[in-house]
Amino acid sequence: MRNKSIHCISMIIMKTFPYYLIFGISLFLGNSMLYGFSYDRNVGKGKSRFLTEFLQNPIGIDNSSPRFSWTFEEKYKEQQAYQILISETQDFAVPIWNSQKIESNNNVVIYSGPKLQSFTQYHWKVTIWDKNGKVLTSPPTTFETGMMTPDEWKGVWISDHNDIDDKKAPYFRKKFELQHKNVKHARAYIAAGGLFELSINGAKVGDHRLDPMYTRFDRRLLYVTYDITEHLLREQNTLGVVLGNGWYNHQSTAVWFFDKAPWRNRPTFCMDVRITYEDGTVETITTDRSWKTNSGPIIFNSIYTAEHYDARLTNTGWDTKDFDDSAWKEVHIRAAPSNNIVAQQLYPIRNTSKLTAKQVKRINDTTYLYDFGRNISGVTELVIKGKKGTVVRLEHGERLDKEGRLDMSNIDHHYRPTDDTDPFQTDIVILSGAEDQFMPKFNYKGFQYVEVTTSQPLKLGMENLTAYFMHSDVPSIGKIHSSNPTLNKIWEATNNAYLSNLFGYPTDCPQREKNGWTGDGHIAVETGLYNFDGITIYEKWINDHLDEQQPNGVLPAIIPTSGWGYHWANGPDWTSTIAIIPWNIYLFYGDTTLLSRAYDAMKKYVDYIDYKYPSGLTDWGLGDWVPVRTKSNVELTTSIYFYVDADILAKAAKIFGRTEDVDRYSKLAVKIKNAINAKYLDYEKGIYSSGTQTELSMPLYWKIVPEHLVEKVTLNLVEKVKTNNYFLDVGLLGTKSILNALSENGYADIAYQIASKEEYPSWGWWIKNGATTLYENWDIGAKKDISMNHIMFGEIGAWYYKGLAGIKPMETAPGFEEVNIKPFIPENLKEFSASFHSVRGEIKVSWRQEKSDVYLTIQIPSNMRARFAIPMMENRRPYLAGKEIKDKEIVIGQGEYELLLK
Repeated sequence: MRNKSIHCISMIIMKTFPYYLIFGISLFLGNSMLYGFSYDRNVGKGKSRFLTEFLQNPIGIDNSSPRFSWTFEEKYKEQQAYQILISETQDFAVPIWNSQKIESNNNVVIYSGPKLQSFTQYHWKVTIWDKNGKVLTSPPTTFETGMMTPDEWKGVWISDHNDIDDKKAPYFRKKFELQHKNVKHARAYIAAGGLFELSINGAKVGDHRLDPMYTRFDRRLLYVTYDITEHLLREQNTLGVVLGNGWYNHQSTAVWFFDKAPWRNRPTFCMDVRITYEDGTVETITTDRSWKTNSGPIIFNSIYTAEHYDARLTNTGWDTKDFDDSAWKEVHIRAAPSNNIVAQQLYPIRNTSKLTAKQVKRINDTTYLYDFGRNISGVTELVIKGKKGTVVRLEHGERLDKEGRLDMSNIDHHYRPTDDTDPFQTDIVILSGAEDQFMPKFNYKGFQYVEVTTSQPLKLGMENLTAYFMHSDVPSIGKIHSSNPTLNKIWEATNNAYLSNLFGYPTDCPQREKNGWTGDGHIAVETGLYNFDGITIYEKWINDHLDEQQPNGVLPAIIPTSGWGYHWANGPDWTSTIAIIPWNIYLFYGDTTLLSRAYDAMKKYVDYIDYKYPSGLTDWGLGDWVPVRTKSNVELTTSIYFYVDADILAKAAKIFGRTEDVDRYSKLAVKIKNAINAKYLDYEKGIYSSGTQTELSMPLYWKIVPEHLVEKVTLNLVEKVKTNNYFLDVGLLGTKSILNALSENGYADIAYQIASKEEYPSWGWWIKNGATTLYENWDIGAKKDISMNHIMFGEIGAWYYKGLAGIKPMETAPGFEEVNIKPFIPENLKEFSASFHSVRGEIKVSWRQEKSDVYLTIQIPSNMRARFAIPMMENRRPYLAGKEIKDKEIVIGQGEYELLLK
């Protein structure tokens, strides 16, 4: 390995134009020397964020011990103490909780005050003190509780009288009058088996799509809270609800048997509308027998395939007060799908961007092909006028055939239709004769192209069809940009693929499957966390894991599931999500909540594998899925993930003070590691198994290799890559390890050569062939496994932050209390920048090369320290503030630093 020696010294610099001032006041921090520092208040512009449960001003939460987190835009030195006040009034005259002044630099704190009351808005603010005594206080921020316990529901569960095979979506309405007094605020709490859309007085409530999120419906349901205050009229009002099947009543048939799910039933819902008047009185309008139901224009809906809409059946004004509902029927009272009803505390699915077609091609007088220029998950909106009864078919797909027509052969592989009434990814609209507007309510698709076919000739143009990118609307917190256009496009494609596969849980692809494949999920978790504030989605998904885990500890390969996946593909190389994702949330957010919640499940899972495979070796897994050419040893790769799980479990046990578990699982991890090395490591040659790229990089990345052999194994990996002309030859598991193993062991230059390739096989090869998302297969001409919007090879999106910017969280100081920064500057990458809004603020790393000099800039936010590894470049010396740096590593605090490599 190269550049291994490290000396820890801290230098904090104040940037004052046109030069740097270096202060020489010496302090000591452990074994490191720390220089006193000042900083420029104008360096960088971060974003103040004051969150409850990692959400901004949430309503309807049911967590009795919510978490508060904060970052201040204003710069300060390291936080020394904080104080949180919570009150039911904005003036904080009588706080219900005063944390008192706590000496700590934590910025994620769990509530520990009196019991929170249901249906209550709370105000909170935090005051912090920095090490110089500077005091900052946040503006008041709110959160609001909802149903704190399921027994607080007043409404009953209702549905129509139809059975699970009825294809028409049920519509529901209820009129009610407000009391003759002023409304202070009103909330709608609604839970459903299936999907719903709520409207009041003819207007849709909110901008969410596909509520509620998919769960194991017979074990846990989510309720959604809406602020409906502005929707209410002074006198008579009308509530409208339309239900969709979603994953609850899956009528389409495919290989995963969701049509046979144990929870399957006709969609149903329960709702309480809670109106609080200015005088303090409360009125609750509930679901009960007074509601009425009927069908409407949605004549079929499937989350998996498409939606069919007969505009002739539109009930204009059905959700308004003057509508004549005399022909509507009584509702059917139903049992709740589950009594475990909890708040949906995560970023919702939304239409996040609107796309107009880049090109519209007329095939003939009844067929048009729309190209939206990029591959997305989402829906299209049709605005059209034609003869009454005209049938319009909208086929959505990712690619075209040789004749330029839509080709779905790469995405309909697992579909098993029983007839031709439910074509894959094909919306069907029957026109009314007036101008019709249609956008699916209860479906999404993966597509770039849409082929529109009409049963009678119609003239269509760009204005007739619009596309919407749709996904869980998680905030973007990371950005990569460079002088290499292909690198930029790979990063964008990775993020597009990640978002296209985020719908309240991570999926593999938005068209062929829409399944929560565990392997794809844990491989891409760092890519997700560097680029997006995804904690709420991952917490929900791990709760799904807990619902699906069998008593013996086994998890299915896809989560949630109808029951499929307990028999295949669910070995440790996939279902290590139960350990890897909570651990990464802990590293990125510094919060132990999810790790604690998953601990017992993790333990049962590891114990089961240990019971079934007492030798420490297991071949229970899929292995390095979809490799370029070379297959790697499944027992080796799977056993490594068994080790990873045991190791994480031992670390978690130490965090929670479970001393017996620390000893037990530390020994188990050592046993697994020793078993792997005993069977697969050639100690003399430094080669694992047959020496594939995956077989060498995985033991390096996951720390299986004995310390004294790391350099030898690394050199073998380097040689393997060189003999393959610097092309990768890995599958799913290998993509996680190869770039990182090289970068972490002194060969980031080799990793960059792999990552920047533009010929087959590489990420760049996809881009050069028009990709706007990541693919499922390196071979774009493959006959199978060729979804064109897959996230499973998405680790490169995280490597840009880790391998180039060098930004990494530290186990010893999670939540970016301290950060490792070890940039790598390729000679042929003239400019590069990375920004990452961590839970403590924004970290930036950028450089530009000017002739023979390199200017490297690093920005560290307040309340964070960085261990900055000085980059070493051939024939260049590093200078900071005009002084040559001799040390390999220095410790820096808040501020902006410019290093000159000359």
